[in-house]
Amino acid sequence: MSLATVYSRAITGIDAQAVTVEVHLSNGLPSLNIVGMAETAVKESKDRVRSALINSQFSFPQQRITINLAPADLPKEGGRFDLPIALGILAASGQIPLNSLMDKEFIGELGLTGELRAVRGVLPTILATLKAKRTMILPQGNSAEAALIEKAECFGADSLLAVCAHLHGQQHLDIAQHSGQSDIVDYPDIADVRGQAHARRAIEVAAAGGHSLLFSGPPGTGKTMLASRLPSIMPAMTEQEAVGTATVHSISTSGFNVERWRQRPFRSPHHTASAVAMVGGGSPPQPGEISLAHNGILFLDELPEFDRKVLEVLREPIESGKITISRAAHQAEFPARFQLVAAMNPCPCGYLGQARCYCTEDQVRRYKAKVSGPLIDRIDMLVEVPPVAKAMLRPAEEGEQEENSLTVQKRVVTARAQQMKRAGKANYLLEHKELQEYCPLSESDYQLLEQAINRLGLSARAYHRILKVARTIADLAGSDQIQTLHLSEAIGYRRLDTISN
Repeated sequence: MSLATVYSRAITGIDAQAVTVEVHLSNGLPSLNIVGMAETAVKESKDRVRSALINSQFSFPQQRITINLAPADLPKEGGRFDLPIALGILAASGQIPLNSLMDKEFIGELGLTGELRAVRGVLPTILATLKAKRTMILPQGNSAEAALIEKAECFGADSLLAVCAHLHGQQHLDIAQHSGQSDIVDYPDIADVRGQAHARRAIEVAAAGGHSLLFSGPPGTGKTMLASRLPSIMPAMTEQEAVGTATVHSISTSGFNVERWRQRPFRSPHHTASAVAMVGGGSPPQPGEISLAHNGILFLDELPEFDRKVLEVLREPIESGKITISRAAHQAEFPARFQLVAAMNPCPCGYLGQARCYCTEDQVRRYKAKVSGPLIDRIDMLVEVPPVAKAMLRPAEEGEQEENSLTVQKRVVTARAQQMKRAGKANYLLEHKELQEYCPLSESDYQLLEQAINRLGLSARAYHRILKVARTIADLAGSDQIQTLHLSEAIGYRRLDTISN
């Protein structure tokens, strides 16, 4: 039969759309044409496929070959269609059985020798293939990543010959299996942080409720060190979170490292990063830092040094947990459910109020104004980090060690479990109606909160964020109701004079 159909997948945003590779052989002058909105890398596959077939001892048909990548209006890019195109030519020319292709999908880039090379975007492809109830055959270099999806049936191959032998039933490929390595992740320990009891308490509350956090203090007080320890006390990633995070990294330019499976991402972009680098972009659109931090931490050190426009693009994703990239020819939506942690100095020199500070009031005002009020309003907790007492820099004596990450994490996990049992979500995701149901206050506490809102000049959004933080503090204390002590502590996390403009 001179017509063959092979199934594959194209990456559009974070999804893998089905692509049908149709190959037709007809009489005429020998030629090979690829149609169906194929970009340059796909069109170049005809040369790779020809050499791969010949070097694999197959016969390349001396006929007119037409290859259609359907649907025609879906952009296709990369070398992932080399393998399905080669198999389509072999099936259409009768060199492999046509019926062996019906319940399978194929992706993979071919070398000129016929070897299979790894491609990006494997995880969303595997998930889509699993949903379609088909088997996936892919390069051996992607098999470890594919094995992370336990229910999927995937086979890894190192060459075109191995794939064809499998389709002929002569030599079966090995099914991709998870290595079974421990999922325990080695994060920096919070016990390394000496002193800073208030800041340590703040990141415990932030970890328990998923709250955003801003540290402010002089240089060298441990702001960056505290932020880097936050993943060590957060609850372990669920299977759904791990797959979601790995999927975003799988389609990125750097790809996904299997060794980082179940590790919460900690992204710390430099303050010279552009808005496109932060939210994503390009053609086709690629995920930015906020999406690469999905289910993890986005740490912005030296917050006022970021361009104002870069910071403003964070406002919508903080609320919605997603970002939509729109271009003339492409549109893609990426998840961006990140936990924002930022750090800044109180003034340009960093030593406001100390003898060494020579900043004028106007300089301090301009420095603080680099961070807009609406962005600050979307941050749950504002924490001042004072200088560390010099005596705390000495090695800790026996019995003076700080609590380690495992001890703090146990409290965080217990509090998070209570939140999931109560509302099915972390406290930072609570909606207005849920706040009314799960965060009731006594009359005196309502008056206390209203007085604090009026005195601090806070918005209705800040009002609700204080309630969420108070609910988390109550959960850490094992209390079903928010008490005055819990509310007072939550209000204290909004009283940071060094942020006020």
